[in-house]
Amino acid sequence: MSVTGRPRYAPDWLALREPADAAARAAGLLGPLRRLPGLDPARRDGVPVIRDLGCGTGSMGRWLAPRLAGPQHWVLHDHDAGLLDLAATRMPRTGDGGGRITVTTRQGDIGLLTAAELAGTALVTASALLDLLTREELDGLAAACAEAGCPVLLALSVAGRVELTPGDPLDGAVEGAFNDHQRRMEGGRRLLGPDAVAAARQLFAARGMTVLTRSSPWRLGPGDSALTAEWLRGWVGAAREQRPDLAPRTTAYLRRRLEACEEGRLSVVVHHTDVLALPGGGAAGGGA
Repeated sequence: MSVTGRPRYAPDWLALREPADAAARAAGLLGPLRRLPGLDPARRDGVPVIRDLGCGTGSMGRWLAPRLAGPQHWVLHDHDAGLLDLAATRMPRTGDGGGRITVTTRQGDIGLLTAAELAGTALVTASALLDLLTREELDGLAAACAEAGCPVLLALSVAGRVELTPGDPLDGAVEGAFNDHQRRMEGGRRLLGPDAVAAARQLFAARGMTVLTRSSPWRLGPGDSALTAEWLRGWVGAAREQRPDLAPRTTAYLRRRLEACEEGRLSVVVHHTDVLALPGGGAAGGGA
């Protein structure tokens, strides 16, 4: 799979969204994770290797590493050298209980990861990446992880549903156009967008893995106005790009929404889903 064509995420946008991401992540999946033989200090041999694919500035590591016990070694993967440098310097240095965390970086196309390279990896994880893959790329990741016997945690995948309060007659049209934009062709690749979670359930299960899913929505209120405003601009902008006919109507729509946001009258729920795939029908408890 090649994700080198995906947009370069600016560090300021990643920083703006990080608190909302952290609040949204499905903490209910931590129990199954901690019980995995490769991550349970009472059962594992040696220091577990955790690979963060498309790591950006490292927000996933900053959230997850302090919640795992014992020493850990993180391998951060991204095509952007600048983001890798930021992620490496900002990683926590100790995990739950004081275990030492070490970090290395790997620049390049995550599609080159093979089962052989993943051998011995305790966990593969990624955040806000799944919906940027194609079905073929996701199947390649599922195949490599299943063959290597490696668990996978894929967080914050767009679910294609947004709730804005108060509502507006144009909300549905903008949402539909945005979702179509997420499924767009890009560089000859058809992105999964909001279909990614359903595809992950199917493809990981077809490789003999047990798949658990949990909701992980952003819940944005008056205290999140900076993030909400930036998200609104991007959400409406993508809808316009997909459907230029919406541009005349969405100019006033976006102005109304931004004014409501600035005045503390707008709340938004942006639905995401976290996916945990366990090898060999792993018994982690719970269901999808």
